[in-house]
Amino acid sequence: MQLIGTVAPDRPLLVLAVAEEAAYLDRGLPVLLTGMGKVNASAALATVLASGPHPREVINLGTAGALRPGLDGEFHEIGTVLQHDLDTEVLRTLTGRSFGGPLTLAAEGLTLATGDLFVSDSAARDRLAAQAHLVDMEGYALVDVAQRAGVPVRLVKYVSDQAGEGADLVWREAVDGCAQRLAQWVGEHL
Repeated sequence: MQLIGTVAPDRPLLVLAVAEEAAYLDRGLPVLLTGMGKVNASAALATVLASGPHPREVINLGTAGALRPGLDGEFHEIGTVLQHDLDTEVLRTLTGRSFGGPLTLAAEGLTLATGDLFVSDSAARDRLAAQAHLVDMEGYALVDVAQRAGVPVRLVKYVSDQAGEGADLVWREAVDGCAQRLAQWVGEHL
């Protein structure tokens, strides 16, 4: 975890997983680098929010894998986020309670599947495409923490790869260009 800048109630907090995604951001806004995965993301954001003050909103910027065709080259705001690696139905059967169900951010927007798996094979991509448009490794955790703390949250994703065979190699090659586009989005929208 690395917090760059000072969190203030009149400014958003930009949250990204890794420095590679934040390479071109203007440092006028606070930036939290969480590390990859749900545990790192939730621990980092919870630590910052617990320390106070709360930001005006949390904006998770980052790369995502496309689970369906036609999503490249655009920014995607997320309307719903779900965990793809938590079997909520089995847990409901075992306990009678629901854990980790889908979280809603907006009435419109794509569905993002979050899990601690970098999706780089076609079978996993095809399975996830039945329930979501994009896949990442931090979004759900960040939304859960922000909503529990009562802080507005948005997820803005830029597609880095097709979440299939070789996606890991493609991400490494594409992340710099994606970071430039993410910085462009910040410049145009914040």
